[in-house]
Amino acid sequence: MKYTPDKESIRKHEVPAWFHDAKFGIFIHWGLYSVPAFAVTGKDFISSIEEEDHYANNPYAEWYLNSLRIPNSPTQKYHQESYGDNFSYDDFIPIFNEEIKKWNPQEMAETFKKAGAKYVVLVTKHHDGFLLWPSKIPNPQKENFCASRDIVGELSREVVKGGMKMGFYYSGVLDWSFNQNPITSEASSLSNRIMPQEYVNYANNHWYELIDKYEPMILWNDIGYLWGTNIYEIFAYYYNKFPEGVINNRWMQMSDDVINSLQSLSDCLIKQADKSISKWEERAYKKTKKRKPSGRDIVHCDFLTPEYKSFNVILDKKWETCRGIGNSFGYNKFESEADYSTSEKLIRNLVDIVSKNGNLLLNVGPKADGTLPEIQKKCLIDIGDWLNINGEAIYNTRPWIKAEGYTLEGIDVRFTRKDNKLYIILLEKPAKYFTVIENLFDLSILKIYLLGFDGELSWNYKLNQLKIFLPKDLWNSPAYSFQLVLSGI
Repeated sequence: MKYTPDKESIRKHEVPAWFHDAKFGIFIHWGLYSVPAFAVTGKDFISSIEEEDHYANNPYAEWYLNSLRIPNSPTQKYHQESYGDNFSYDDFIPIFNEEIKKWNPQEMAETFKKAGAKYVVLVTKHHDGFLLWPSKIPNPQKENFCASRDIVGELSREVVKGGMKMGFYYSGVLDWSFNQNPITSEASSLSNRIMPQEYVNYANNHWYELIDKYEPMILWNDIGYLWGTNIYEIFAYYYNKFPEGVINNRWMQMSDDVINSLQSLSDCLIKQADKSISKWEERAYKKTKKRKPSGRDIVHCDFLTPEYKSFNVILDKKWETCRGIGNSFGYNKFESEADYSTSEKLIRNLVDIVSKNGNLLLNVGPKADGTLPEIQKKCLIDIGDWLNINGEAIYNTRPWIKAEGYTLEGIDVRFTRKDNKLYIILLEKPAKYFTVIENLFDLSILKIYLLGFDGELSWNYKLNQLKIFLPKDLWNSPAYSFQLVLSGI
């Protein structure tokens, strides 16, 4: 269909099957902040945001520039000790550009493919404003404020060549090359979003350029978008060129008046307001009738984007959770093994998310030269090895009538479905030679298989309890996927 630049037309766009089928993508945070690669450790962003000094102790390394601007912050102290008082953030540019000469985009894309990822989302511009492509719309505040290689173009070619989809992240409403006041509180976080018309034109033109030049299948905006822009013009332009493309939900627009009125509230009340609006958004997306809060416009989206989060129910709306392997998105060389998740936990996280109509967008933070830290790379390979055996229970599936269950011995269970097949995924290894899944509905089971094992399994089913007899010498795995062939589902 032909989309017109208005809400009614744009909201007719349906999430394409490929995005429902993909389930697993890779996020990449890579930029100037990858040179110092510093942030505080031992805490995560979501829980630490409640702390009064959160912004000074931000665990996200990609926020290095903002943390650097906060007097006496750990980042400022580290920067002075490591680089001296006269070394600015911009002085990382020649170092970064020298390092990226070593980068091998083919190797990076091959690693993502081995991990089992079906799409990649690259940060093209984070909040610091540094570009990873040679834009024809240069930064009016800073000369040559971009990478010396076309990272966006080079990686896009290799990702697509590897059979994956390519998407782009862009920091829409924040750009610290335009607004140099540090974010130190919730109130200053709001004021940081008030941008001049020069920046509005700059960001809009970047989106059109990225769409035209690199043909992304995902538009992944962050924080919000700029007041005064008809966001539906960008959406219509994109969908008319790429009907199979998808757009995330972080395009909310706030007028300067609304920002100013919110700023009059205390930081505590601002946090509460943001939380209540986020909860309202999640409820609204599950209902046909949607009301709009005064002064804030919930624009169209194809999918929701919670961060480091899952749900306890199946969402009607397509969603994608993003998270790092560690506590930071950008590479933090000071993170220890204790700061990283294990591949076992990430695999179980993926299973849980997929069972509830979600995708997992797992972030990697490359070093300045584009190489992945070994601990991150190992996680990706482990996930890929598991998906090589169990991918049938993940890819191209849809949620069943319920997502969660338990075995008789208390092992967590998740469900997915595809055609006449139901997949029951155990998130631990059973202690006995059999397992019993409780509280199942009336099923007409024909056969049962364990993915990775040749041959049918013995079983019996009565009173909504399914007993499955396991193979001898069952191998160790983060999760076990049983395929039930049904006469109907």
